[in-house]
Amino acid sequence: MRVLILCAAFCFGQMNTLQEKPVVHGNSSTRAIRISYGGKLLELANAPDVVHLPASPPKADSEGVRWLVEVKNLGPREVTIRDEKVLSIPVEVGQTVKIESDGLRYSVKH
Repeated sequence: MRVLILCAAFCFGQMNTLQEKPVVHGNSSTRAIRISYGGKLLELANAPDVVHLPASPPKADSEGVRWLVEVKNLGPREVTIRDEKVLSIPVEVGQTVKIESDGLRYSVKH
């Protein structure tokens, strides 16, 4: 019985931490990811075919935490996330990608 209670407490605790990430809702007019979206989940619905990252990769914050955004494509078609140089990330419907910046370049975080 104790194990069951501990497992339930752990699962509910995990669910709460997953829900704490702020969500930004994008739509057909969302053509760029803003620096202010760092640390958030950007949900794209009916987005254009291409969405651009900030022109200059954001630097880490004052505590040394790198800029990171999660992008989830809600559909109805694939969306490509691009930077100004060479990065091009296709995001299929239902897929979520994590994009990180070290202040010089972007990378996909796995």
